[in-house]
Amino acid sequence: MPRNVICLGRNIGRLRKAAGLTQEALAERADISTRYVQFLEADKYAPSLLVAARLRRALGCSWDELGKFG
Repeated sequence: MPRNVICLGRNIGRLRKAAGLTQEALAERADISTRYVQFLEADKYAPSLLVAARLRRALGCSWDELGKFG
């Protein structure tokens, strides 16, 4: 899988935990399924731009934070 997808999944999990959210709470805030959050964090899927925007708002982070590499 491309490096940026792997970093995005890690960032989603890291930002979710820093915000004190469960996967279920993040899914509800972003209007996506809990299973989809699990797949994103496990680097099985890459979100569409629409879903990435929902996640960014739900996590209260910037685009830079969401897509941070490294």
